[in-house]
Amino acid sequence: MHGASSSRWLLLAFALLAAGARAQKPAPSSGAQLWLTTADKSALFQKQPGRLTFDERPNANPTIAVDDAQAFQTIDGFGYCLTGGSAMLLHQMDAGARAKLLRELFATDDTNIGVSYLRLSIGASDLDGRVFSYDDLPAGHTDPTLAQFSLAPDREHLLPVLKEILAINPQLKLMGSPWSPPTWMKTNESSKGGSLKPEWYDAYAQYFVKYIQGMKAEGVRIDAITIQNEPLHPGNNPSLLMLAEQQAEFIKRSLGPAFRAAKLDTKIIAYDHNADRPDYPIAVLNDAEARQYVDGSAFHLYGGKIEALSQVHAAHPDKHVYFTEQWIGAPGKFAGDLAWHTKTLVIGATRNWARTVLEWNLAADPQQQPHTPGGCTECLGALTLAGNAVTRNPAYYIIAHASKFVRPGSVRIASTAPATLPNVAFRTPTGGRVVVVYNDGPAAQAFNIGHRGKRLAAKLPAGAVGTYVW
Repeated sequence: MHGASSSRWLLLAFALLAAGARAQKPAPSSGAQLWLTTADKSALFQKQPGRLTFDERPNANPTIAVDDAQAFQTIDGFGYCLTGGSAMLLHQMDAGARAKLLRELFATDDTNIGVSYLRLSIGASDLDGRVFSYDDLPAGHTDPTLAQFSLAPDREHLLPVLKEILAINPQLKLMGSPWSPPTWMKTNESSKGGSLKPEWYDAYAQYFVKYIQGMKAEGVRIDAITIQNEPLHPGNNPSLLMLAEQQAEFIKRSLGPAFRAAKLDTKIIAYDHNADRPDYPIAVLNDAEARQYVDGSAFHLYGGKIEALSQVHAAHPDKHVYFTEQWIGAPGKFAGDLAWHTKTLVIGATRNWARTVLEWNLAADPQQQPHTPGGCTECLGALTLAGNAVTRNPAYYIIAHASKFVRPGSVRIASTAPATLPNVAFRTPTGGRVVVVYNDGPAAQAFNIGHRGKRLAAKLPAGAVGTYVW
């Protein structure tokens, strides 16, 4: 009896060990859900019926092989730039219509798209109805102690809308970016162009501190700031020219020490301009004194190639990379915009280390207003708002394909890229898998998604985007 009992215990122990091993490496689930957008708009971020199943049957179709063992950057979020103009149009909607739309955008349950990141302007951007800073003075006056600093311009529309959004999604991350300092700090005393006078470096650093502290007092946490929107484009209104050496000097002499003294944990992010000048953020990060304060670099893609983000990552792999702005020109070309932005940004930027992908901008009216004198006249919002009437434009669907499923804290994992099937894969914080695929071919394509020795057979129409979730 003793021997038989021992054998039973051994068998039980082996069974438990085997079960534990299986728990450590679960097989793929029995199926995946597909969310589809087609170039002809016959499906617009539409959940497809049924589930696609994983099995071991071979076929001759190309395979996107997903490899959990190779992990890359963590994702902070996908979203839009909430300009002052966007906030104004949202705030002017009826309360019920606005509440419904904001839930659709920011709630994380099954029926909404779960936008997880927004970029705000510090002061006015060119998509505000007027130019302003938080410390505007008559010509010839200065305010070294920032005694006149006030967030009053944001209290009219931006803060009320932002508070409604944060009530829906308190985990939403926010980035602030200035288009210009107060004009009295600038060499040309104008909202357009000019440079920051070195004698005002310390005052401008305190301007950032007051902004972050003031927003916190309103219940709004700013997770990160960039130092200057498009620092090499002084022709916008508002704008500022800030060369790399000037930015490094401002960070190490004034901004970094000011954040440290104020015990702020808001990230400082360099550059915030096109991928054709990777030398700019690299120069800032090569400055050892400045680098200690800088979390990473931000990019737009109105010039250059998305692969430049990897160049900056390779030069400073301990620093993060963000993609913070790309516009779509009105009236938009749905098939082409869906294709380029999905392939180049949602897929391309994240495959080149970006932790965010943000479209410019959240909303405009049917005439692409408001904007400042000299500001963008053709920037198509993700939404067109005409009172309570809402039109969803290409950027809405482009971001939705990632934001709904690739939640903050997700990690990009390796996936092979067969010809004409650009894609990117993620592991979510809850242990799920998400693969975004674009069919870059001229015809419908059948293909597989391979994971842990099994294959999921899939097919996408030409020009379509599919998000596969399991």
